[in-house]
Amino acid sequence: MYIPTYDDMLSAHARIKPYIRKTPVRTSDYLDELTGAKLFFKCENFQEPGAFKVRGATNAVFGLDDAQAAQGVATHSSGNHASCLSYAAMKRGIPCNVVMPSTAPQAKKDTVRRYGGKITECAPSTSSREEAFAKVQAESGGDFVHPYNDPRVIAGQGTCSKEFIEQVDGLDAVVAPIGGGGMISGTCLTLATLAPETKVIAAEPEQADDAYRSFKAGHIIADDAPKTIAEGLLVPLKDLTWHFVSNHVSEIYTASEQEIIDAMKLIWKHLRIVMEPSSAVPMATVLKNPEAFKGKRVGLIVTGGNVDLDTLPWLTTP
Repeated sequence: MYIPTYDDMLSAHARIKPYIRKTPVRTSDYLDELTGAKLFFKCENFQEPGAFKVRGATNAVFGLDDAQAAQGVATHSSGNHASCLSYAAMKRGIPCNVVMPSTAPQAKKDTVRRYGGKITECAPSTSSREEAFAKVQAESGGDFVHPYNDPRVIAGQGTCSKEFIEQVDGLDAVVAPIGGGGMISGTCLTLATLAPETKVIAAEPEQADDAYRSFKAGHIIADDAPKTIAEGLLVPLKDLTWHFVSNHVSEIYTASEQEIIDAMKLIWKHLRIVMEPSSAVPMATVLKNPEAFKGKRVGLIVTGGNVDLDTLPWLTTP
């Protein structure tokens, strides 16, 4: 198992810079007063494909040699990694095949197709995704770019925290959502060198809390098909991301479905930005655990903004 290094992250940043956006950081006096903390929101929802995953995907795609690239790339994803890999492949002019659960938001499927990605749908479980993917990859021959358990992807995701630390001084903590752990791993990778005093905190839905249970148990616990409105956080940790989580994450907090919805509404209203449910989980956990954040300078990574506006969770959740 190759563990990516800080130098890998620096190389990734140089490689992807022409293709990604340096996303802004937003603040809100109201949210600061509400939480008793000074909050800084890194808006990765402003990336062209609408999510942070464009960083890791682009690093993987543009790191291929010409012979590998000619075969294209392939992956399985609930949506954002599929969109971002399709975008990166389009920029390089190579094929991209993705396996997506049938329950993935239509907005994310539409984005994949807009960037030229070819979709194969599967049942909404980790085992179904991996089984369907094995067939697709065998047929296409594309380079497998795992959504998160890939050194190239983690190095790319780490560039987000590099920018964040350069934009905001003296963060006491950075909070990011956790599913498979790609963003959290990249955050750990970067902050361990650039800001070792800054705590890395993961945020997870209560209804898909396998990372939380893994963290407490000291080994990976994987759920096959959890259900939560934060559909970007349905996948389990793997060996590479577990390395970073187990060695560098300070704490994992969880939030209920209603707490995620309430946080999503607050951010939509007071930051005036579109974010998906997965991106609201960090804010939900800050609101739920005020004693952990009061008086602190806290960075929150808004990981994505790809939502179906006709099926927003407060319109569809009983």
